[in-house]
This record gives sequence, structure tokens and C-alpha cells, in this order.
Amino acid sequence: MTTPLELTARSSSGVYFARGPPEFKEIENVPKVNSKSCRIILFSSEGKYFAFTNGPQINIMNTDNWKTIATIENTKAYDLAFSPLGTFLMSWEPFTVSNANPQGSPNLHIYKTATGELIKSFTHKKQTNWKPQWSSDEELFSKMQNTDIVFYENLNFDKIVARVNCHKVLSYGLSPNVGTYFLICHTPGTPGQPSFGRLFKYPNFDSPQAIANKSFFQADKLDVKWNSKGNNALLLTSTEVDKTGGSYYGKQGLHFMGVNGQTNLITLSKEGPIYSVEWSPKNQEFCVVYGFTPAKATIFNLKSEPVFELGTGAKNCVYYNPQGNLLLLGGFGNLQGMVEVWDAANRKKVGSCIASDTTLLQWAPNGEQFMTATTAPRLRISNGYKIWHYSGSLLFEKPWVSGEELYDVAWKNHPKNTFKDPVISGKKVEGIEPSAPVASTQAYRPPSARNKPAVNFKLHDDEEAPHKPGQDGNLSKASLKQKKRREAKKAQKDESEPIGPGVKSNVQVNLTGDPELDKKLKNIKKKLDAIEKLKEQQSQGKPLEVNQLAKLKGEADLIKELQQLQV
Repeated sequence: MTTPLELTARSSSGVYFARGPPEFKEIENVPKVNSKSCRIILFSSEGKYFAFTNGPQINIMNTDNWKTIATIENTKAYDLAFSPLGTFLMSWEPFTVSNANPQGSPNLHIYKTATGELIKSFTHKKQTNWKPQWSSDEELFSKMQNTDIVFYENLNFDKIVARVNCHKVLSYGLSPNVGTYFLICHTPGTPGQPSFGRLFKYPNFDSPQAIANKSFFQADKLDVKWNSKGNNALLLTSTEVDKTGGSYYGKQGLHFMGVNGQTNLITLSKEGPIYSVEWSPKNQEFCVVYGFTPAKATIFNLKSEPVFELGTGAKNCVYYNPQGNLLLLGGFGNLQGMVEVWDAANRKKVGSCIASDTTLLQWAPNGEQFMTATTAPRLRISNGYKIWHYSGSLLFEKPWVSGEELYDVAWKNHPKNTFKDPVISGKKVEGIEPSAPVASTQAYRPPSARNKPAVNFKLHDDEEAPHKPGQDGNLSKASLKQKKRREAKKAQKDESEPIGPGVKSNVQVNLTGDPELDKKLKNIKKKLDAIEKLKEQQSQGKPLEVNQLAKLKGEADLIKELQQLQV
């Protein structure tokens, strides 16, 4: 029997429950959730449970029959999170104090999902890093406590069994392993000193026990991205402000760290911001989208070596399907909504489309379709969601009612290995035409240029076609033309350089230690060396230009000036 695909949407009118392909209709026998105060919708990692807020309530549903199994009253939940196996639901509320309660009340709550029973409450004043981190088997529970990390075992939330307190921790990432656990901590540096990313094996947290250390001089923030095996991680460092003025987005860096102690700086072949980084679910590679426009996408192996260049273009995000055999590149936000889908193993593009005004994208659990949505508050008009086939065909669209706003859409999750790897075909499936008119892709031509041959050009000369690293044969025509232009310019410069690069004047310069004076002395020495090269050219019979002859006549004046400066 085929496992059905289902999804939910949160809007200004409540929660909407629908079926995915091939049915595309509302789920029957689900009570309507009409609410203007639904803030969050969330599935557990395996999709068994669905939680949403409705004003002061948290509702928990069993997705097998979409029946409500628990209602938690009188909450001010601002955010929700499930534990890895869905056993617990956690909520965070804004921390408040009052005259009657100057110390404030605990605002991080842990509930038993199946019953809604409150198990434990903690105080976590800021929303930053509020979500506790679990091991995949839920045997280890950890959370931030000021600048420490505290650990609990065997679902006993009353006894702290380990603590990271030898470092001032700003953030951390717990590996998703089972049985053996690893931790990467971000310790900010003092002014003039680097920040550190340190890898530890639980529960050995002393500095000499670190498996790996990585220092960063520009790292106000550190995002840790573990692969699904939990044996390798990517560390994305960032600063809010690029002090060099080179980027509006601040400064980013990307590093690799393995539990075997291996660390690498990932060298990117184009300058500019790092927009998106994702691990393949197959754990053998990762993809990075980076660089000034047109951005570049590159696939790296576990040695941090580039193995395939996906070319440049209007892209700023990357998504692997859950099975890891399809890779989607998109260009959203201030870009037109370009989507490319690649066969990840064979490095071949198998689909493309334009998904304009997309603010959200998510692969379906079966890995064959993906959903795009236009949501508020980013965009308050033309809200709705669309479902596409990986080949680029539009299968279904759900425009939202005029006057209402769509806030969020989410596929129901499924346990791992529920769906097999989709069979990839280069054939485009039959789809539907979009209801909204598609904007013309033709460039405007003034009346004087009409009925004349079109002039083809590219906005960026450094655009690249997909290719393996080191292969120029797959570069685009524009890129090859630009490369030849650079080489010709370099050759022309080399020809204009005076021969005899090792020729220098016999004049000696003694530096004084005064920066301004030494700068003048070095400039004069440089000019005298150039004159000596010109004299060498002249002795070999090469005719000199008028300006070069003028330089020769000025040699005596330069020597006199040098002598005066060295007095």
C-alpha cells in the first residue's frame, strides 16, 4: 500500500489539513481549527504527532487518525520543539517578572507528548539557544545554563550528571549519535584574541581532552551542522559586520571538523558571502552556495576537496531531498525564483522551473515532489502554496483566499526508510498551467532597436557552466572569453616590462627608521632601479620612448635628492 503524503498550513483563519499527490484535497473527518491566534505548527521528527498553539492552548494530535490526544491550557507558548523520538514536547514562553513575583517563573516547559503532562520546568530568560539538545536515542538531554552546558541522563531531569563550565560557551551542537556522544562548543574570544570551536567526547570536557580545536578571528556566531551519522560537522562562522567593507552580509567562513580529530578550512574559489550549506543525507558530500553575484555552487567531498562545480547563476540556497539522490538549487528573496534540480550521483541537471515569490521550500518525504509557498509577513499578497515534480512540472497550486494571509506550510514527516530512493528520469512529467500570468522573460527593446538583429550579451563575464574542478573545456563562452582577455592583458603587460628583471642600480639606501623618510628613500631607489633597466635596454639597441629618455635625464636629480635626504 502506498504511504499517503499529507501536509498542514497555518493561516490567519486557522489550520488547514490537506493530502498531497496524487489526491490534492482536504483530509476528511478532521475537525476545523478556526483561529486567528495560531502561532506555531509542528510535526514530530517521525510524523506521529502534530502540535499547534491556539491562543493560550497547546493542542497535540495523533496523525494516524488526526485526533486530539492532549490539550495544554493556560500557556503563553512562543515556540515549540519535539524531542527526537517525539516522546516529549518542549515550549518556551517570554520570561516576565512582576511586583508580586520579582524573581519570575520558569518559562521552559517539558511535557509528555502522549498525555500533555508537565514533566519539568526550567528558567531560560532569552529566546536565543532556548531549545534543549538531545541525543538521537533520548538518553542524553542537554541545555544552556548561562554560559555553561548542563547534561541529564536517562530522562532524569532533576540531577545534573555533567557540566561544561571550563569555557565560556556562546553556543554548541550535540551530535546525533547513539551510545557515544560528541559536542562542539563555541567559545568567544576576548578583544584581540581568537574565538574557538572545540570538539569533545562526552563527558570529557577539560581543555586537554578536546579531540579537535579550531580558532577563528572573525566569529561572532558559529552554526554547527552535523551530518546524519554524527561523525563529521561543518562549522559556519559569521560576523554581523565586515570591517573590511567588502560585504553587506558581514564576513563568513566555513570549516570541517571530524570526530577523528581532522580539521580543514574549506577553501572557496569565489569571494563573497556564504548563502547556504547542506550535508547530503548519504553523508559522503556537502554542497555550498557562495560568492558575489552570480553566486557559485560547489559539491565537496569529506576531504574538503571540490568534486564538482554546479556553475554560477541566480542562486542562494541548496536543498537535498530526504533520500539524498536529488539536489535542488534555488534563487529566492530578491532573485526571480529560479529552481534547478540535479541528479546528485551523476552530476546531471534533470529539472528546472521558475517559482516566483517563494518564501518557503520543502521536499516531500518521498523525495519526488517539493513544495514552494508564498507566505506572510514576508509577502502579504498572492499567498498560497504550490507542489512541483522534480522535473520542473507544476502539479498543484492552492491560492489563499483574498484578505487572508498564509504563514506556514509543512509536510508530515515519516520515519527514515519509509520511502525508497526515487527513480530519476530525464523525462518531464505532465503538469498544469499556473493560474497567475507568467512574467515575460524577454528583455525590453526600444523602438529604434526593434526589427533589427538582437545583440546577445551576458550581464556577468565571469559566469561558469557546470564542470569538474580544473576542467576549462566546460566553461561557458563568456567565461572563456574573459579568461583569454585576462591572459592577453597579462601578456601585453609582460611585453611592456623592461627586460633584465634582475638589473638594479648600484646606489645604496640606508633606512633611518622614520616611516615617512624611509618611504621617500624607497621610492627614489625604485626609480633609480627602473632607470638602470632602461640603460640596459638602450645598450642592447632597443629604441626608447620619449618619456623613457626623459627618465634617463632625471637620474642626476634623483641621486642629488637621495643624498640630501640621507644627510
